[in-house]
Formats: sequence, structure tokens, C-alpha cells
Amino acid sequence: MFDFGTLELGIWQWVLLGLCAFMVGLSKTGMPGVGILVVLIAAMVMPPKASVGLVLPLLIFADLFAAAYYHRKAHWNHIARLIGFAIVGIVAAHDTLGRINDRQLKPIIGLIVLVLLAVSTWNNSRKSAALQYDHTSALNRWMFAIVFGFLAGYTTMMANAAGPIMIVYLLAVGLPKLEFVGTTAWFFFIMNWLKVPFQSNLQMITPESLKIDLFLFPFVVIGAVGGIFLVRHILQKLFNAAVTILAAAAALWMVVSWLVWIVMSWLPGQGS
Repeated sequence: MFDFGTLELGIWQWVLLGLCAFMVGLSKTGMPGVGILVVLIAAMVMPPKASVGLVLPLLIFADLFAAAYYHRKAHWNHIARLIGFAIVGIVAAHDTLGRINDRQLKPIIGLIVLVLLAVSTWNNSRKSAALQYDHTSALNRWMFAIVFGFLAGYTTMMANAAGPIMIVYLLAVGLPKLEFVGTTAWFFFIMNWLKVPFQSNLQMITPESLKIDLFLFPFVVIGAVGGIFLVRHILQKLFNAAVTILAAAAALWMVVSWLVWIVMSWLPGQGS
């Protein structure tokens, strides 16, 4: 358990958290690729478990904008098909988080991000052709929902990082653009609220962390509004490539720094 009351944030940490809040808003209104950076930057500013709990209220606040704007575009049949298996994933991740510490979680977050980036990159290169399934087969529909629902629940509970999972799933089922955005918005609006009691139970969300969130909410609003305008003027492919490279570098840093710590702990005189 991390005590937010003992956390003293410097100027650079506030700047990075403000940037995270801005990117949360940005990711919900037009630039979803930037969301993966939020996970990594927040985990560098503070202990990983605390960072996951701090970011969740920001995501819920930003979800209000996306869910309200696209409230008529959601495909509830897909949400209903995924939600039960996603809850199982949340419960499984809650058990995992209760068994590991911050040092162990840091490389896990890094690995999750690297795997999701790889899946997303592969999916973009293949244009989802390999993931198209037989819509007439009830077995295929439910097997697909079981796998992706569980993965979405597990990764969103562990690191608020289920975006690429949902992108791959919804592209595979062939939703049009607006329905794609609306379904994603409402799915995560529901999922993020479901995570609150679990993260509160693990003391990842506390009154002290919510006080920090209150200072960051205005940056979420700025990001949400800015995303609507920026998406019209920035080359999306170039932006996505830059985000992917930065996210991969940060994730690798998380994993490599943990491996260096492991090696150092094995050296004579360095063990605890």
C-alpha cells in the first residue's frame, strides 16, 4: 500500500502529471494512440500501483465527454457480450495486484504495453484481415468475446491499458467509425467505474489521491477540447508513429531497469 499523504511532488512531477491529464482528455476525443503514454509517464512519476489509481478518476472524468458525445452510437450487443468476461479479468487482475509489489508491477506494466503495441502495430499492418471471423458462427462470436473480454478486463485493471485490445476487437467485428468510437467510449465508461471498488480495496485510490486528481481535472478538459481541434490539423499516421516509438522506449526502460536491478541484487555485496 502506498501512502499518498507522504508524497511530495516537485515541479517537474506536477508538470508531467498535468501532461498526463491533458493526454487523457486528448485520447478520448480524437487521438486514442496517446493514451498508452499516460500509463508509462504516470508510472515514472510515482510508484506504479499509486499511478494506476491516480489515473483512473481522470479516465472516468474524461469518459463523461466521450460517452455523452457518442451516446447514440454505441453497439450495446458488443458491450453486453464482452462485459461479463471483462469483469472476470478485473477480478483476476485484482488478485494479481494483491500479491505483487511496486517493483514487480513496473516491468509487468512495461511488458503489457510492449505486447499491446506489438499487437496494435501488427493489426494495423494487416488491416485486421487475419482477425476477421465468421459472424454466422455463435461459437466463434463467443470464443472471440471470451478471449478479448478477459484480456480487456485484466489489462485495464493492471495498468489502465486496454485500449489496443478493444481496438483490435472492434476492428475485427467490422464496426463503422462512429459506432466504433461510441462503443469504445461506453465500454470504458462502464469498466472504469467497475474498477473503482477493486482499486479502492487495494488502497490505490484514496482521499489523498483524489485531492491530486482535483487539481488535474482542468487539464483533462483542456485536452478533451484540444483533441477535437488538433485531430483536424495533425497528420494522424505521423503522430501515431511518434507515440508508438516513445511508448516502446519508455516500456523498454521499465523492463530493462528492472532487469538491471535484478542483476545488481545478485552481485556480491549488493543483495538485500
